[in-house]
Amino acid sequence: MMNRLLGKVLTAGSLSLLLFVTAVAQAEGLVTKTIFLVDEDDKIVAANTETGQFFDLKLNAKEKIEQRYVANGVAVLVTNQRFAGVGSYPSGWSSLRRIADEKVVNSEVVDRSALLVTTDRIITFNGERGSWSETRR
Repeated sequence: MMNRLLGKVLTAGSLSLLLFVTAVAQAEGLVTKTIFLVDEDDKIVAANTETGQFFDLKLNAKEKIEQRYVANGVAVLVTNQRFAGVGSYPSGWSSLRRIADEKVVNSEVVDRSALLVTTDRIITFNGERGSWSETRR
């Protein structure tokens, strides 16, 4: 009898804890997974589940994807020709041309933001606005 009662209390407590954690996550504005990428032969399709839209990034001749970074609300591709980002902003892909021989040396992609440190620049992508910013190193 005591074990059954304890089990019910623990179950109710666990449910309360789960509801509390969910409420805190929503209150803190944690970003749910909304951006997904699908590889096709000559393009990358970004699916935005928040807006229900699909955006194609057509790859140029001889363009190859070198790195990809995907967080909950942003995705950034590094190709041999450019940086391309897509986020929750409903306009689709935004690109920034690479400098000759530029290499990515560090990166961080979280929620709706991306930071790329290259041999030449510090670059950010804001997935809420769909915009790139950069400064020379």
